Amino acid sequence: MSASDVAKDQLLSIIERIERLEEEKKGISDDIKEVYAEAKGNGFDTKVLRKVISIRKQDAAEREEQDAILELYLSALGMPA
Repeated sequence: MSASDVAKDQLLSIIERIERLEEEKKGISDDIKEVYAEAKGNGFDTKVLRKVISIRKQDAAEREEQDAILELYLSALGMPA
């Protein structure tokens, strides 16, 4: 087996792995959409749910920094925080 055959086999393997992962990602994305649809059907606001999930991903310091900047911007615009 030549070096070009090995490279071709490796490339094909990588591409096939990526394709499988993309299929799995689409399946997971579809599952998430279904959960949001269920939540909406139960009366939950999906925009707020997305925001809550986003906030939960942040660490406390990052969240506090963003909150402080938001308050600063709102204050500069004369809006209540």
